[in-house]
Amino acid sequence: MLWISGGIAAFVLAAGSVGVFLYHQDRYGRILEGELRKGAFRDTASIFVVPRTLELGASASAAEAADDLRRAGLTESPQNPIGWFEIQGDTLVVHATSRSESTVLRFSENKIVQILVLPENLTVTRFQLDAQLITNVSMRNRERRRMLRFGEMPKNLMDAVVSVEDKGFFRHRGFDPLRIVKAAYVNFRKGRAAEGASTITMQLVRSLWLKRDKSWNRKAAQFFMALRMERKLSKHQIFEYYSNEVYLGHHGTYDIHGFGEAARVYFDKPIGTLTLSEVATLAGVIQRPGYYNPFQFPRRVRERRDRVLILMRRNGYITDRELALAKAEAVKLAPSAVESVEAPYFVDLVKAELGNHLVDVSPGTEGFRVYSTLDARLQHAALEAVRIGMLGVDRQLRRPAAGAPTPQVALVALDPRTGSIKALVGGRDYSASQLNHALAKRQPGSVFKPFVYAAALRTAEQKDVEIFTPATLLDDAPATFWFAQQPYQPSNFKQQFRGEVTLRQALSKSLNVATVQLAERVGYGSVVNMARNSGFSQNIQPTPAVALGAYESTPLEIAGAYTVFANRGVYVQPHLVSHVRGDGGAEVYSHRPVTHRALTPQVAYLMVSLLEEVLRSGTGAGVRARGFTVPAAGKTGTSRDGWFAGFTSDLLCVVWVGFDDHRDLNLEGAKSALPIWAEFMNRAVALMGPPKSFELPSGILTAQVDPVSGQLAVPECPAVRSEVFIAGTEPVEFCGRHGNRIAGEGAIASRPEAKQRGPRRAQASDEPCETGRSGGRDARRDTATHPRSVTAPGRLTVCGQSCCLAPLVQPLFPSSESVGTAESGVGAIRAVDKVVVPSNSSDVNGPTRRGETCE
Repeated sequence: MLWISGGIAAFVLAAGSVGVFLYHQDRYGRILEGELRKGAFRDTASIFVVPRTLELGASASAAEAADDLRRAGLTESPQNPIGWFEIQGDTLVVHATSRSESTVLRFSENKIVQILVLPENLTVTRFQLDAQLITNVSMRNRERRRMLRFGEMPKNLMDAVVSVEDKGFFRHRGFDPLRIVKAAYVNFRKGRAAEGASTITMQLVRSLWLKRDKSWNRKAAQFFMALRMERKLSKHQIFEYYSNEVYLGHHGTYDIHGFGEAARVYFDKPIGTLTLSEVATLAGVIQRPGYYNPFQFPRRVRERRDRVLILMRRNGYITDRELALAKAEAVKLAPSAVESVEAPYFVDLVKAELGNHLVDVSPGTEGFRVYSTLDARLQHAALEAVRIGMLGVDRQLRRPAAGAPTPQVALVALDPRTGSIKALVGGRDYSASQLNHALAKRQPGSVFKPFVYAAALRTAEQKDVEIFTPATLLDDAPATFWFAQQPYQPSNFKQQFRGEVTLRQALSKSLNVATVQLAERVGYGSVVNMARNSGFSQNIQPTPAVALGAYESTPLEIAGAYTVFANRGVYVQPHLVSHVRGDGGAEVYSHRPVTHRALTPQVAYLMVSLLEEVLRSGTGAGVRARGFTVPAAGKTGTSRDGWFAGFTSDLLCVVWVGFDDHRDLNLEGAKSALPIWAEFMNRAVALMGPPKSFELPSGILTAQVDPVSGQLAVPECPAVRSEVFIAGTEPVEFCGRHGNRIAGEGAIASRPEAKQRGPRRAQASDEPCETGRSGGRDARRDTATHPRSVTAPGRLTVCGQSCCLAPLVQPLFPSSESVGTAESGVGAIRAVDKVVVPSNSSDVNGPTRRGETCE
């Protein structure tokens, strides 16, 4: 009877065990299937740059185009599922799976001379590359991975991983009984956990969905989920998941996951170009990523690599010769400071922006595909400009190699028409500091001054206020400004004062006292309103110090604010993401521009003209000395830090240089930030081509003025320049400082109202010329007797009749009428067919020689 009872008990126990096994198998199997349906990498965002377009005639070489193709995921291998290419001398043949046809690009003398589509032999003018992947980031954790498909992985990588981690991977069904027995024996003999028994499938399950504790519950879940994964997925699918998930170390503040990202971090190579030695190195890191960190422990890494190679030879994956060659190869790593992503600060901002826009959006099973605004070539140009420029800053500061604080830098470049950020550098070394200085609040100093001048020039379109023009005079002399019963005493750079100056001169030379005086006359509140309307924060207050940029802002905020000038008066909010797609390519987010008009096109053009002067003759003249000669405008700034903000018609860039602890840089913006700006913009023009000139709006007039008095120039004026005005605000008085003979009795300059501050609005008059006694003329325009004289665009002339000396300030878009002029000399006034500009004049496009005719 005892044996019967024992048999029954054994049966019940066995049945119970089977029941428990089946219960847990079903329970954990359902959990795994649910996770697979959601997507193993559903929280991953794949971030892409703007696709590059290769155009016929553009500057490029076959090697450069090949590099772009590699960054887009193509390789020289026909087995690459994304696509492949081949180089035949100066010819590049592209076979992309995203296109049904092949494309042939021919190069000659570093230019694209032919683009041919096969098999039709169709000649086209452009070829757009696929969007390049920057990186894949986890939306929840600080993880980076570069997603790979099984077909993209070199076979020797799989051989190396299987050899060292799970040589029975292609035979077992999720767990390996023999390996379990062996691991138990080895660990018992050594008295510690010297060898693991987890298969690749079990490692993958634990890494994706389970905690890393050593409890029996976790091990049971890992076992049963691995069994179900082997039933649901093929070996190739499991290895693909594993290759994208495996943890391979830490770099900066991000965990490195997957072989694709590790190849970039450790070797700065695409996965398909790794050597046998390099794939063995990556496989060796898997066991203990911290202990076998290639950057920190090169000797350990080499020994571990050699162990992997020996295992590969034992398993028959490589020959004796391949083993010997690979072992003899040195472990050549990328510089530790090199980022796997050229735009790590940009990626951080994208991740934050996605968190704001996609809060309630499900990523689906495939994660998000994020199409950013970043231009890969401009980003590389920015990195190079920062590297070169900061070496120059270090030399000027005579910074010792160690122990001294390191000056930091930020660069933001965007399209002023759309606000799309094309390049962003947030610091010198992301691995050393992840603080994004593009978002750091610092005093902008003189880069804020243009908003004071913009507030002043807006008075041209207001009523019952003092009107300011570029020729309005300011007093640049020591002064005390009282505000809220408190004195404010600004000073100029090196205590240098220039006396009476025009608005143009005050901004180009960055004169502090004159700028504060202007802000006082315009009204501090008007300056603040102008700034806030240009995107500055609400923290800016209406005090005298606001004129000199005392209230903190960020480089990104400054870049957005300067779009007001570069974009014809329209503010455009900067952005980093164009659109986002989810499962099946469905669009889940599309950027909507945030814009508003802050200035009229006419005032914006006056500001562009003033900021062009900064580069022509002011504090930003170093830009031209560095070979940047295309139409551009900008402003230097110096607080404790160095700034430069400038733009062309299609690219705006802001550079900041300073210390993290707010200590004084002791370098002006012209010596710290400006060289970086010029280096970047020179590179940008080489990549993008020369920009167009700034567009002239209607309603702008140009007059020849005396730069000392700001009044209409006369032949006796020692210097003459062309100045731009909004129609109706041009000066109507002749220069009284150099032309007493003309601005005498009966002349407008002698009238009492001419003493008012700022110009009065010019009024059209239909009265005939009034001739006074000899030597005196009324300067009103004679429209009844003499026909309107029209000059070439941007020129001032006078009525050609000898009885009249009436100033005619002409629009920049004149009608097709007769042409008259005033020729320099002692009272030489005559009618001619073309305009002859006085020899001492200088128009908005630079000086014109005497006798040069204007077409």
